[in-house]
Amino acid sequence: MEWTDDGIVLGVRRHGESAAIVELLTRSHGRHLGLVRGGAGSRMRPLLQPGNSVNALWRARLDEHLGTYVLEGTRMRAASLLASSHATYGVTHLAALARLLPERDPHEGMFAMLERTLDDFDSAGGAAIHLVRFELAMLTELGFGLDLSACAATGATADLIYVSPKSGGAVSRQAGEPWRDRLLPLPPFLRAINDEQNCWSEQDLLDGFELTGRFLLRYVLEPRGQGHSDARAGFINAVVRKRAAAIPEGARTGAGEGRASS
Repeated sequence: MEWTDDGIVLGVRRHGESAAIVELLTRSHGRHLGLVRGGAGSRMRPLLQPGNSVNALWRARLDEHLGTYVLEGTRMRAASLLASSHATYGVTHLAALARLLPERDPHEGMFAMLERTLDDFDSAGGAAIHLVRFELAMLTELGFGLDLSACAATGATADLIYVSPKSGGAVSRQAGEPWRDRLLPLPPFLRAINDEQNCWSEQDLLDGFELTGRFLLRYVLEPRGQGHSDARAGFINAVVRKRAAAIPEGARTGAGEGRASS
């Protein structure tokens, strides 16, 4: 058995004296493990960092075997990602999310989204939006997608500003007003019709994580006996600290800040 594919390093663990077992999310073969000979050595260490993109050649005698990888780096992101706290936490959390996907089950859309997310981690606020959207996409990929395209009560597609904590459906301003204290806010960057793509506040980011986090816990993590990773909380705290340091005190209480100020 043999195949070649694009992959993103999710994690690595030592195996024996010199080898390592590397976990990749590949474009066409899903989340897949393989043995890298010499992977525990200093020469391979820079390549096998989470977040790096590689071209992978996998070989095994039988398909169900662990197999071996021969890897060649195609995009070495790890050095820049490890330079900031929000990116370090973010990569760890993204890897934890990717591990929710069944092993060896192709998810090309999630692979492409992970690649785009990792390529746009310079801005803390922008990275946070990408990560919220990735969590939302993960819910959909696992069969628990939220319907944010129309009001669950009236079918309206305009002025959707709430989400029902029970159904996960969007709710319009008018329909949700009597129950606004019981509904979850729908941040602008997750609305189907959004005329303010670059206008959002720190609270919008927190609302986004509260929304996706609630449904990930309910439908995916708690049934597996799991909770949110510590890296998720670390990422959110790092983003909040970075944005607070970058935004003047008087501006923090104003309207939403755009991505350029992140």
